[in-house]
Order: sequence, then C-alpha cells, then structure tokens
Amino acid sequence: MAIAKTGKIYPEIFRFTMGDFEITTILDGLIQRDGPYPIFGQNVNENEVHRLLKENLLPERQFEHGFTPILVNTGNDLILFDPGNGKLNEKHGRLISLLESSGYNHNDVTKIVITHCHPDHIGGLMYINDGYFSNATIIIGATEFDCWNTGKNIPEQRKANKELFEKICIPLADKMEFIKPDQEVVTGITAVNGFGHSPGHMCYNIESNNKTIFFAADITNHYVVSMQVPDWHVMFDDIKDLAVDSRKRILGMLAKEKIPMIGYHMPFPAVGYVEEKNDGGFKWLPISYQLSF
Repeated sequence: MAIAKTGKIYPEIFRFTMGDFEITTILDGLIQRDGPYPIFGQNVNENEVHRLLKENLLPERQFEHGFTPILVNTGNDLILFDPGNGKLNEKHGRLISLLESSGYNHNDVTKIVITHCHPDHIGGLMYINDGYFSNATIIIGATEFDCWNTGKNIPEQRKANKELFEKICIPLADKMEFIKPDQEVVTGITAVNGFGHSPGHMCYNIESNNKTIFFAADITNHYVVSMQVPDWHVMFDDIKDLAVDSRKRILGMLAKEKIPMIGYHMPFPAVGYVEEKNDGGFKWLPISYQLSF
C-alpha cells in the first residue's frame, strides 16, 4: 500500500525568556530564490560568491529567505517588531494565525515597532485596516519616515517601495510616534542606529534584569554571505557603503560583547551569536540551549 507524502513541516514559533521579558520569534514565511549571486556580492566576481557557498555546504545557485517578526512581552506591554508581509503576500504573511497559535490575541499588542519601510516589514500594517491591532501605537524611526516621505536618499530601484509606503504608512501617520537612535521604546528597549540598509534602518537593544539580546533586523540578510564577508554589497541595501559600515560596526559589537542576536532573515528561530573571524568577517552560531537558563 502506498503511503501519501504530507509535505514539508517547518518550526514556526519559538519562545524564550530574557531577564523578565518573554520573547517570541514567529516565522512569517519562507521563500526560495535564485541566487545568492547577484543579490549578494554585487561588487565581486560571481565565482567568489559560489566558492564561499560551497565552503559552507550551501547550494551555489539557490537560497532560502525567511521572514521573522518578534514579540516582546515586558509584562506591561506586548511589543511587535515588524509585522511582516501581511496581505502583500498571503503565502508568506502568516503573522495573525501564528500570533494566536502562540497564545496571544492581536489586540494584546500595545506597540508595533517598524525597523524600516521595506515591503516585508510594513506589509502587516495593512491588517490595521481590517480591525486588527486596534490597541497598538506605531513606533518608527524619524529619519526613516522622513526619507520615505520626502524621497530623500531613496534609490530609483525603490520607486515601487515608496509608492507602497505612501499607500500603507501615510494613512497611519496619526497613530505613529517617531523615535531617534538612543531613545527608548519602553524601559529596557533602546533604538540603535543601523542606517544603510534603508536610510533610517533601526536596530534595537533589548535588556531586562541584566540580560541582553539584540534585534538586528536587516543589518545582515544572509547568515553566510553577508556575515562572513560583510564588505560585499547587497542588492537589498539602499545605501551600500553605509550599510557595510553599520553591518561591521554592529556585528563587531555583538561578537566582542557576546550578546545574542535576533535577525529578521536568519534561519529560524533566527536567534544566535556572532563570532568574529581572523579575516575580518563574522560567523553565525545558532543558539541551542543557551537561553534556557
């Protein structure tokens, strides 16, 4: 008797504690793409990228891209960082159902923090028009909002993205609070300048009861290609040289201080450590049980 195959199954929800905070990572979706070259390594020869992938036992002409919003429960606030793809891509916009599967209701969310305005980070704001997240204010970087609103430092390749920003974000401006680097969202959660991937791309340091984790958002978009050789240019980065500077600065800090990191596009559960290599690059070390104690 033939037994039917039932398809791939991926883990989709991961939760741990960090001090007095409870943190949940949610896999909004996965997409398989051609590449990584020329998306990654735009300023080098294709063979260099293929060599690095082969050294890391990865396919040379395909890669997988995940999207990981996070929830931080401080006890007083439930903060959602980047609401994912939302209705822009129903296949990869699974936030609402997974949020509820994790034990929360969308109306429990008190703040939505937008790290930057690329489509896979603002698409989920469209849920608000359907009555979701009715108790949430929106936190967004002042520089990020101003650049998309005025078009300053927005490259031509992001023309459609700017139109999407105008459609999604401008109507919600009255629900927004604007933040600058080094300002707090709430006590223990501080904005960090990660400019470059987008003009005002922001990361967040999360600290509670003397324990720290860092939400790096899109400071790096691949756990090998843009970490092991952070100088390589990435198509997704809007201001290439500034993105490289921010990537090296932040990854260097995380490696030196041994602070765990959550990365929006890291392999799920998207939590790990950064190790500095002798050649100036970095290595991703996925967590195992370090956060269980």
